[in-house]
Amino acid sequence: MNPVRMCARAMVLLCVCLIAAPMAAQQAPDRSKAPAPGPAPSLKVPPVQKRVLSNGLNVWVVEMHEVPVVDVTAIVKSGAAADPTGKYGLASFTAAMLDEGAGSRDALQLSDAIDFLGASLSTGSSWDSSSVNLHAMVSKLDAALPIFADVLLDPAFSQAEMDRVRKQRLTSLLQTRDNASALASASFARTVFGPRHRYGTPAIGNEASNGEMTISELKQFHSTYYQPQNAYLLVVGDVTPDVIMPKLEKALGAWKNVGTVPKPTLPATPQHGAREIILVDKPGAAQSAIRMGWVGVARNTADYFVLDVMNTVLGGSFTSRLNMNLREDKGYAYGASSAFDMRGAPGPFVAAANVQTDKTVESLTEFFKELEGMKTPLSTPELTRARNLEALSFPGAFETTRGVASNLAELAVYGLPESFFSEYVPKIQAVSVADVERAARQYLQSDKFAVVVVGDLTKIEKGIRAANFGPVRVVTVDEILK
Repeated sequence: MNPVRMCARAMVLLCVCLIAAPMAAQQAPDRSKAPAPGPAPSLKVPPVQKRVLSNGLNVWVVEMHEVPVVDVTAIVKSGAAADPTGKYGLASFTAAMLDEGAGSRDALQLSDAIDFLGASLSTGSSWDSSSVNLHAMVSKLDAALPIFADVLLDPAFSQAEMDRVRKQRLTSLLQTRDNASALASASFARTVFGPRHRYGTPAIGNEASNGEMTISELKQFHSTYYQPQNAYLLVVGDVTPDVIMPKLEKALGAWKNVGTVPKPTLPATPQHGAREIILVDKPGAAQSAIRMGWVGVARNTADYFVLDVMNTVLGGSFTSRLNMNLREDKGYAYGASSAFDMRGAPGPFVAAANVQTDKTVESLTEFFKELEGMKTPLSTPELTRARNLEALSFPGAFETTRGVASNLAELAVYGLPESFFSEYVPKIQAVSVADVERAARQYLQSDKFAVVVVGDLTKIEKGIRAANFGPVRVVTVDEILK
C-alpha cells in the first residue's frame, strides 16, 4: 500500500483514540467466521507520459479527462532527513515559508491571487521530500502557473512572515508538552533512534532549533536542494503533453541547477536489543498513551507486500486484532493501531493506543499477547480478508487527480518502477500464511521493543513495575523534547 495511505489509515485510528473516551466493552466478533471481501477488480491506471524540460526537469503527465481540472505538483527529493545536525526542522520551515509571499506578491496578495482563480495552492515537507501543489481549473491554468512558479522558485522569505510562522511553530511545539499522545510519539522516537539521529527528533524540529532558525539558513536550504536535477514535476488532469509542455517551459524553463545536491547520510541505527519500559509523567491524565515498537524497514524493503498484509491483520484496519481486542472486546480504548513508517532509511514500526488509566497494565498485556499471537499461522479466511481489504482499497487511490499525483510522488521519491501500480494487487494476493508467519517472527519481536507510556505515574507506575514487563525508566518531558 502507498505509505501515504498506510499512514493515513493508522492516523485515523490514532486520532480516534486521542479525542474520545473509551467505549463500553462489547463482545468481539469471531474472526474465523466473518465473511471475507470479494476479490479486487483489475486496476487500470492511465499511462504515465514522461517528458523533460530544457533545464532537465523531469515531467510526468497523466491524462484524466473526466473533469476539467488539473493538479501540478513539484516534488523536491529532499526533506527533513536532509536537515543539518542542530538545525532540525529546517526543511519543514523552508517549505512552510514558500507560500508566505513570492515573486512580487506578499503573503496576503498571494493568497488573494489564488483565491481569485478558484484554485488552491499548498506547500509541505516530509522526511524524504518537499512539495508545492497547485489544483486548478484547466481554464485558469495559464494564470495560475506563474504563481505556482513564483512559490517554487522565488519565495520572498520575508523576515516579518518568518517571525509570524516561527511563533506558530513554537506554539505548536509548546502545546506538545500538554499532549500525552504527542509526548508518547516524541519519546518513542527518541528512545528508538536516540538524540543524535535525525529520526529521533520530530520533522518539525524542536523549540531550540526553531527559535534559532534564520532567513539566510532557509535561503541556503532552498538554493541547495530546490534544483531541477533534484525534482520531478507531476501533472495530472484534463491536459495532454503537447498542450501542457510549452506552458511548463514558459513558467519553469528558467529554473537552473546551481551545484551538486547533497544526499542525506543518516547513520545506521542499532536495533533495540531488549524490552524497556519508558514512563513519562502526565499528572491528572485521564488516559495512558502507549507506543511500542522498534526500528522497522525502509521503503525499498523486499518484504513490502508481506508487511502490508501482516500489518492489516495486526493493527492496520478497523477489524485488526489490536483494535478488535482493545476497543471491541475489552473496551479499554476507543482505537488501537500499528504501522510501519517506511522512509528512505528504516523508519519505526509502532503499535499505539490511548487507554483508560486504570487499565494500563491490562492493555499492555493485551498488546504483547496480540503481537506474539501473530507468530502462529493465520487462518485462511483471516488472511483472505486482509489481502482482499488491501487489494480492494488500492484502486480508490486513483479516483482523483490528487490521488494519482500522490501515488506518482511515491514512485518519484523512492525510485519505484512504474509497474508497481499494476503489480500491487497480484503481489498482495500472493502473500501466503507462511510469509506472514515468517515476517511476524522477524519484525514483531516484542521482547525487544521499546515501550513508552505517558500518563499519571501516581496511578500507573506501581502496577507497571509490579507486572515485570521489563526494566522501567522514568524520563522527563525536557529529556524528550530538547
